Amino acid sequence: MMFNFGSVSIILFILAIVFVVKTINVVPQQHAWVVERFGKYHSTLAPGLNIVLPFIDRIAYKHSLKEIPLDVPSQVCITKDNTQLQVDGILYFQVTDPMRASYGSSNYIAAVSQLAQTTLRSVIGKMELDKTFEERTHINQSIVSSIDESAANWGVKVLRYEIKDLTPPKEILHSMQAQITAEREKRALIAASEGRKQEQINIATGEREASIAKSEGEKQASINRAEGQAAAIIALAEASADAIRKTAAAIREPGGADAVNLKVAEQYVSAFANLAKTNNSIIVPANMSDISGLIASAMQVVKSQQKS
Repeated sequence: MMFNFGSVSIILFILAIVFVVKTINVVPQQHAWVVERFGKYHSTLAPGLNIVLPFIDRIAYKHSLKEIPLDVPSQVCITKDNTQLQVDGILYFQVTDPMRASYGSSNYIAAVSQLAQTTLRSVIGKMELDKTFEERTHINQSIVSSIDESAANWGVKVLRYEIKDLTPPKEILHSMQAQITAEREKRALIAASEGRKQEQINIATGEREASIAKSEGEKQASINRAEGQAAAIIALAEASADAIRKTAAAIREPGGADAVNLKVAEQYVSAFANLAKTNNSIIVPANMSDISGLIASAMQVVKSQQKS
């Protein structure tokens, strides 16, 4: 009897442990567990300590509420201009309704992946090859909006889709590379021509500015010369006028007129002598009485100066 009582105690102890384990459930953070009672949805356990009825309730599904990255398998898409394009992408989604994620689809991950592939083929088929490389953002947004509407029934929120790689056939790659090379050469030629054009413009502008500066300098030099000549003429005229005024004042002095006559006589005789030396013939004044009168006046002045 002692042996049977010990065995029963052990069995009861084990059952108690199992009961406690089945009753108390600790749900981790960012997780949700779906509880079924007698095979029917009963409740969703939130993170923390939760109590369920053992052997009546069971944890049917466990979901992570974190953002899940899903690698969408690579596939071949046909563009609008009938070009094959290998597309590889990644989808980010999150479970927002654990109950729908459990019963809305048998495998919501596979459903989302397949829907992303079909939507991608549809979007790529509406675009030409060149546009697919330029409109990646538009493709991503179109896929997200199309998938998110259907995924709501599965308790899933599609956050974003990113294209990882777009790979056209090798022939297309070679032609695209040739096109890119031609465009680069074209831009290089345009840049070189623009450089030469700008160089010619700069040279012409420099020559024009140099010509303007030279003409301005010549103009200023002419003005300066003219001003200098005018100043010289004015100075000479003022000197001549001053000399005339001084001569007139000297003439008005006593004996001034006689001195003038003497000076004129000397210059007259000297000029006559010089004229006579420069010619083979003798030059005789038409009115000899003028010479004699002038000489007489000069002699009279000299005599008066000697007496004084």
